[in-house]
Amino acid sequence: MPDEQMAFAGDRPPARPLDEIDRAILRMLRSDGRASIRSVAERVHVSRANAYARINRLIDDGVIRGFSTRIDQERAGQTASAYITLKIVQNSWRSVREKLRALPGAAHIALVSGDFDVLLLVHAKDNRALRELVLTRIQAMEEVLSTRTLLVFEETDLQEGGAGGAGSAAGSGGATGPQVTPGDR
Repeated sequence: MPDEQMAFAGDRPPARPLDEIDRAILRMLRSDGRASIRSVAERVHVSRANAYARINRLIDDGVIRGFSTRIDQERAGQTASAYITLKIVQNSWRSVREKLRALPGAAHIALVSGDFDVLLLVHAKDNRALRELVLTRIQAMEEVLSTRTLLVFEETDLQEGGAGGAGSAAGSGGATGPQVTPGDR
């Protein structure tokens, strides 16, 4: 997979160096992605205009890739979670990634090194739905040579401000971001 391993790494210019204020903004937004520009500015001790400009620069540079909600998958009706390892045909990463991205419940996809090529995290309604996903959707892809399914018994969100302790299933969901109000500009 030589051409595929660094997919998109050369497609964008390097991000500008981050200073301590940028890092403080990132920590705050990681903890509370819905924080207003005003509260970000107050907590990192800069003007609202400066905070707004810094957040926009972090977004433009691709440092901030988006804003999301951490979801307790079990409480949302997705009671089965699994990591699925895949061995794939050489040079098929991009096409496999797009097919996996379209799967219901796909939460995270990574190209990795080692005994397998891809690590996929999925959430499903129950074990029957998980079984169907693996056997009829993933294993049916002609680029997939083999799979191994690792059931998740319990997971803990390690992100700052994460919703949970033991047993909370974290995932991604609806987009939110800094709340910009007329008084913030």
